[in-house]
Amino acid sequence: MAATAPKPFSSTEEKIAKPIIRVMSKINAFVYRNSGGKLFNTWLRGAPIMLLTTTGRKSGQPRTAPLLFLEDGDKVILVASQGGMSTNPAWYLNLQADPACEIQIGNKRRPMVARRASDDEKADYWPRLTEMYRDFDDYQARTERNIPVMVLTPA
Repeated sequence: MAATAPKPFSSTEEKIAKPIIRVMSKINAFVYRNSGGKLFNTWLRGAPIMLLTTTGRKSGQPRTAPLLFLEDGDKVILVASQGGMSTNPAWYLNLQADPACEIQIGNKRRPMVARRASDDEKADYWPRLTEMYRDFDDYQARTERNIPVMVLTPA
């Protein structure tokens, strides 16, 4: 029996999920930061979590999001999947407005600059990203948007 493709979230499902994700992310970031990255540092099947701090495009205030990441030398690769929802996450929009950011991996913080990966770069990174966290394939199948992959480099 063939597996069925993930179906898109309804607008009601997204309206319910977004505030839940927001609260869970705040808790995760608080515990991660206050434990120096010793707690809440992995997700399902051991995928690593880091903290990304951006500047809010509307507020101008720091905004921190716990995210799965892939290290590639001194680069850090992020996926703006938001679980396959129909819109890009706020952190991605913030980086589009101001690519300067800070990451925290464990207890180490580093200033970084973000850019969207080209389609070729995304194609190169995608197998490694889905090896780390196979649900990214389902997220891409769930949405019509081309889920952005971000490349962060040292500032």
